[in-house]
Amino acid sequence: MEQVVEAIYRKGVFTPLRPLTLPDEQRVTIVLRFPAQEKPEETLAAWRQVYAGLPEESVAEIERIASDRSHFMREEA
Repeated sequence: MEQVVEAIYRKGVFTPLRPLTLPDEQRVTIVLRFPAQEKPEETLAAWRQVYAGLPEESVAEIERIASDRSHFMREEA
């Protein structure tokens, strides 16, 4: 079983940010994943590369489809 838990490390102890439903003395393995330290402008530059080389019409069509929420999370009829 796997469960993702956000926690803060303070004075040598990991403290979960929300209550856990674990029995006392439950042994777990902790895998640390650190939040990205990327600057917002670096993230934006990386996303701009998605459209690199595409004609303006294609970019406009992609954005139109992405903005159309009429079928979002719905099964096709």
